Order: sequence, then structure tokens, then C-alpha cells
Amino acid sequence: MKLGELKPAVEKTNRTRVGRGVGSGLGKTSGKGHKGQKARSGGGVRRGFEGGQTPLYRRLPKRGFTNIHAKKYTEVTLTMLNKSESTDVSAESLLKEKIIGKINEGIVILGTGKLDKKLNVKAKRFTNTAKEKIEAAGRKD
Repeated sequence: MKLGELKPAVEKTNRTRVGRGVGSGLGKTSGKGHKGQKARSGGGVRRGFEGGQTPLYRRLPKRGFTNIHAKKYTEVTLTMLNKSESTDVSAESLLKEKIIGKINEGIVILGTGKLDKKLNVKAKRFTNTAKEKIEAAGRKD
């Protein structure tokens, strides 16, 4: 294959030239029909416009809110704790071992999965099942 033999992946089509006489099929009104808002330059309506009727997004009631005081914890499962090399597990050690990506307000230990080894875990919060499983494995938090 030579450089001159290269072709585009998709065939190019010439743009349609409108307003070039009646014989072209797109003369006079240039495919826009007769008069009206959509025939004018810049014509058309914005997204969600319903002809002046109150639009749906304004008719529906507002629901819920975002609590600006809520604390965002990084969730850590017991399965993730199994990957840790150290026996003393904290947020900093998990971050150093790249088990978690970042620490927000602290970490919360979730009871998902099984814990295979004895660990001494330090965290801001624990779920009840996580506490039970850590204590059953042999260590307290």
C-alpha cells in the first residue's frame, strides 16, 4: 500500500447546497417550508420548551436535599483488609499499601466478606457485622 492509495474510512459526502434555484429541488424556501419560527435564521425552540405551557421540569415538585454536614467516609470491606500485609491496620497503612485510593473523613469498616487473619483495626466507624467478624477472628478493634 502506498501513501497515495489511502482512503478515508467513511466515504465523504458533499454538503447539500440549498437555495440554488428551483431545479435543484432545494430552491426558493430551501427545504424550510413556508414562514414560521423554524423557517427563520436562528429559529427553533430550546430543549424542554412546550410552546409556552409550563414545562414538565417546573410542574414536578422538588424532592430531597443534599446534607452539607454529612461526613463522607471511605468504605473498606473485610475482603480488602485480607489484602493488607500488616497486623495493625489503619487508614494510613491501607493508603500506603494502595488498598484504598484516598481517605475522606476517615474509614468505615463494612462486614462484607470473610476475615482470614487476626488484625488490629483502627477506624472511625465499624458496622455491627464487621465488629463481630473481627472479634471472631481473634482481635479487638
